[in-house]
Amino acid sequence: MAMMPDIEQQPADLVIILITGPENPKRLPSAFFLAAAAAVQEQNVVMYFTGPATELLRKGVAENLYPMPGGKSVKDFMKLARDNGVQIMGCVQSLDLNGMTKEDLAEELPLFTPTQALPALATAGRILTW
Repeated sequence: MAMMPDIEQQPADLVIILITGPENPKRLPSAFFLAAAAAVQEQNVVMYFTGPATELLRKGVAENLYPMPGGKSVKDFMKLARDNGVQIMGCVQSLDLNGMTKEDLAEELPLFTPTQALPALATAGRILTW
């Protein structure tokens, strides 16, 4: 498993624990907009994908999920967040829960169990569950 991103040395200003997945695509853009906006303001922002949200990390899911017909895909919103400096990490146990392995992921990213992630995430200035 990868080392925890630099949030151990520099606590996150904002952590978004994303639990919403493909079942509610209209709810997703706001989480990524909020994360990107905070990162643009030079805040250290982490999004931790767990539960159903882990499905968004699967190859072919985010790029084929549209909150509005004819609009941008969830992958576009994820890219906006990443391009503005948001760190994205996933939950190892949620991969199992969703019948996934690391090979199913659209891209390589840090993966942690809740036990590994929560001590560092708990040092954040603000934690939101989305």
